[in-house]
Amino acid sequence: MPASSGSWTTPTWCPEMQVGTVVGTVVATQKHAKLHGAKLLLVQPELPDGTARGNAVLAVDSVGAGIGERVLLVIEGKAAGDALGRKGAPVDAAIIGIVDALETGGTW
Repeated sequence: MPASSGSWTTPTWCPEMQVGTVVGTVVATQKHAKLHGAKLLLVQPELPDGTARGNAVLAVDSVGAGIGERVLLVIEGKAAGDALGRKGAPVDAAIIGIVDALETGGTW
């Protein structure tokens, strides 16, 4: 709880970091040089309750996620590239974690 408010604030949606579920893999035999060796996955962004939000996105996996796993997803080109340690790579989304549990303590 913030020291100045005395109560919890309602969480806001952060478009740069999201939760989603891996729904597929992508194989590309030809890709940008900075993406050689990168694992590409399709991720369906979700609200914390698991409801799908928007369209599936193509993301570079940095943690070894697999189909059906719930993951943390960074969506924003520079942040995604930086999270992967691939500065200057043409990346819009990156998987940066696998979710073990998610508790909201309320409604979203």
